[in-house]
Amino acid sequence: MTASPSGPNPSGGSPTKKALILEIAQGLAKPRFTPAEIEQIRRQLIAHLGAQGKTSSDYIVSVLEEAGLRVVLFTRSDTEGRYEEEFSDLLHFSTFDEAEMCLVRLDELLRKFLVEGERAAAERVREVARLGRRRAEMIARNHKVDVLKRAEKEEIAHWFGIWLETPDAFFDWLEVRKQSRDFQKQFPHRDDEE
Repeated sequence: MTASPSGPNPSGGSPTKKALILEIAQGLAKPRFTPAEIEQIRRQLIAHLGAQGKTSSDYIVSVLEEAGLRVVLFTRSDTEGRYEEEFSDLLHFSTFDEAEMCLVRLDELLRKFLVEGERAAAERVREVARLGRRRAEMIARNHKVDVLKRAEKEEIAHWFGIWLETPDAFFDWLEVRKQSRDFQKQFPHRDDEE
């Protein structure tokens, strides 16, 4: 481990959020940090810092990785890295079209792994989709982000949720959703994406 507990920040006050993340991580003494440990760190930050401790999982992951700690976002290690190519660079959804393509790819992978009897890999596809939904929700809640972009991310998070619940019906649902009056009214400039 390359992380070491950091002391107070240079101004002499309480430890920085980054330092506290590393301190909590060291206290957990784990060889790797899965979503469960990341959530534990997130909750301890809130316990230590109150409302100022609210932090995204993505930020915690970036601090841990920057410190050289091993982060494993996919708890199913049964795949033993066999499908890294399949999962690399999968979650890109700046636009609705990109989000749809991301879900198409996730759906293709899920079906492939289910047909091949690769249950651990299929579960990993679902974990990637859950991560995508969390990322979209995080952006949707970020008040520093443009209102329209937040609405788009909220819509995309909903797409991920529907796909996770009913992948077989998702693409039919999505076509109906995109043609709906509500969607057209909420996102009138959707055709300008490209």
